[in-house]
Amino acid sequence: MPACVPTRTDDSSHMPDEGRPHSPPRSSGRAPRIPRFPRRFRLPRVPRTPRIAAADLSASIAVFLIALPLSLGIALATGAPLQAGLVAAAAGGLVAGRLGGAPLQVSGPAAGLTVVTADLIQKYGWRTTCAITVLAGLVQLVLGFARVARSALAVSPAIVHGMLAGIGLTIAVAQLHIVLGGSPSSSVVDNVRELPAQLAHPHVAALSMSALTLTILLAWSRLPGRAGRILRTVPAALVAVATATATAALAGLTLPKVDLPSWRSHALAGLPEGPALGIIAAVLTTTLVCSVQSLLGAVAVDKLTARLPAQQGRSDLDRELLGQGAANIVAGTLGGLPVAGVAVRSSANVRAGALSRNSTMLHGVWVVVAALLMVPLLELIPLAALAALVMAVGIQMVSLHHIRTVTRHREVLVYATTTLGVVVLGVLEGVVLGIAMAVGVALHRLTRTRITCEVAPDGVHHIRVRGQLTFLAVPRLSRALHLVPPGAEAVVELDGSFMDHAAYESLHDWQSAHTTRGGSVELTGRTGARLAEPHVKGGYGQSSHCHCRPWTPWRNHHCESPESPPPGGHASGHQLATGISTFQRNTAPLVRGELARLAREGQRPAQLFLTCADSRLVTSMITSSGPGDLFVVRNVGNLVPPPGQESGDDSVAAAIEYAVEVLQVRSITVCGHSGCGAMQALMNTEPGGTPTPLKRWLRHGLPSVERMAAKDRPCTRIAGRAPADAAEQLCLTNVVQQLEHLRAYEAVARALEEGALELHGMYFHVGEAQAYLLTEATSHGAEEGELFDRVTATALHDSPA
Repeated sequence: MPACVPTRTDDSSHMPDEGRPHSPPRSSGRAPRIPRFPRRFRLPRVPRTPRIAAADLSASIAVFLIALPLSLGIALATGAPLQAGLVAAAAGGLVAGRLGGAPLQVSGPAAGLTVVTADLIQKYGWRTTCAITVLAGLVQLVLGFARVARSALAVSPAIVHGMLAGIGLTIAVAQLHIVLGGSPSSSVVDNVRELPAQLAHPHVAALSMSALTLTILLAWSRLPGRAGRILRTVPAALVAVATATATAALAGLTLPKVDLPSWRSHALAGLPEGPALGIIAAVLTTTLVCSVQSLLGAVAVDKLTARLPAQQGRSDLDRELLGQGAANIVAGTLGGLPVAGVAVRSSANVRAGALSRNSTMLHGVWVVVAALLMVPLLELIPLAALAALVMAVGIQMVSLHHIRTVTRHREVLVYATTTLGVVVLGVLEGVVLGIAMAVGVALHRLTRTRITCEVAPDGVHHIRVRGQLTFLAVPRLSRALHLVPPGAEAVVELDGSFMDHAAYESLHDWQSAHTTRGGSVELTGRTGARLAEPHVKGGYGQSSHCHCRPWTPWRNHHCESPESPPPGGHASGHQLATGISTFQRNTAPLVRGELARLAREGQRPAQLFLTCADSRLVTSMITSSGPGDLFVVRNVGNLVPPPGQESGDDSVAAAIEYAVEVLQVRSITVCGHSGCGAMQALMNTEPGGTPTPLKRWLRHGLPSVERMAAKDRPCTRIAGRAPADAAEQLCLTNVVQQLEHLRAYEAVARALEEGALELHGMYFHVGEAQAYLLTEATSHGAEEGELFDRVTATALHDSPA
């Protein structure tokens, strides 16, 4: 006899089949194959022969072709020896690529460090700048071991983007002088002051090569047609610099070109020379810019790789900081520029199809090969072409998207202060000014609270609070609240995102006293929707007979009679609008990121869930599922019409075909429930009569009635008790019968035969809030058509704490 047996879900002994692969059984005589588990399963490392994927090889070449001209250009912009850019690129690729926590991030000389490095070289000389780079790397190691990388991202984005924009402007103005054939000064103010004279007397050959480089950089990504798509696979920076070099060589132009002295005369790091406070400030500035840019780059790479099928997992930011520190120590020791994660190269690495850190490391190898074997070729590059390339990078650092974002969040003042501070005073000074402005803006927002009290024509007192409610606003709040006379009706409208404990206590105490004196208080948001609060006897926002709790799956559920609709409206429409408003205010901010991911990637549900349209059956609640987990089909009676019937019921068949063949779900669940009106209608329907759409649909449930009435088939039962009545028996039997209808579908039968699909039956007792899983208990002699005759319904309980 089939039975429904209670079971307990125990995390230690049960693991869901979907989404968690199982380890194959071990067999003696040979080593088992190690499955690919998610990152949360920490398996022992298995030695393997190193292999380099073809995708990593091709990606490394693409990144190298971008890194080579940029490294030389950034070295030129800083005033360092040009070999220093190649040393930093090689150290970033080999050291940071091997040790860092972001496998697909490419590190090397970064445009964001140009201003800092140029200032250091101007003040302390090249060898001391290398020593400062080594010390900055040591500080990064300390920060990495202290595991503070994640907290470094707490800096306001407006400050970070403002810093990068200031650096970008400084780079662009300085390189404009080289583009025009001159030489820049160390000060941005001086560069701006000297710009008119430089514009009046440009170097025509340098200007022409720079213009050619910029034109190619701007036009390359806009090449149309199929040929354009093929050509765009070659990096624009490489094409621009190579074209300018070839043009200058063929035209015989006399221009300053790349000069790479012998590596034997390359200057290495020396002992730092200069005032101690100045050296410490330089080390802190270099550490700050290197670390922030690298960590932000790692987070950006995570966002890029999240869209790919083969994900690397989230970056280990503390390990990334350690890798960057080690790379800076090596680069500084060998006479290279400071190293940081570079957004342009990292995004190119991901888009080129890189699969592992091998691509980053190989790009470092190619840089070493170029530095040793391609010196004669590199010395043909005009400096004007490199300057134009770096100027374009500097302009791109002033992002219009970032400006729009900070404007939307009302942080333009922080952004502008940081940018101007970096341009006029320097990077460290600009960041300090930005932090001070951000603190000032935050304090201003906390203290600027507007509280008004107005009396409507109907006698209702409206107290409106605009801004954050903190202890600083409590005196004004208390004065406004006490303007409401005893016994009057009051509405408090809160338009803010924060209320501290002092303000809460003041508001709550006044509300309790006011309601005790016969008055009424309603708390609303800006839209007028009533605020849902945990149930507290006599507490605000709830009546004493409301039984909602914060753990109810629907936060704005109406336990009592719905509020009066607005004049001329309908109760259902008012309730719907209120619910939508509550969702947009409370739930949408929490799920927006996940829904955005699903919108990008499309739906990939694990199972098709076919259940009744009954309003009491909330599928996401009883399965603890969320967006993208279930492909849900609902109809009256959770019926599956047998295939091949010309009945106009193709919607269910279409959903089954789409789920199995297109979405490739791994399981299908048919879920019935207690008190099903469709089953009651089946039992009470008299033969004959006028056919209605409901009667025509319910005929697909007649096989369930016949199955229950058959004497030669055992009945499905619930473990520990018999079905409460014939209606519950029919509900259970109907689930079994619809599973049998499912097996008749060609797509389902084929997937079952291939082992790619499982069928599950489920029964939910609404009154008991109890879910049951139907499991097979067939005998060895069961026929194919009797596969679902002997069924066990398993009650699911919560596991013990």
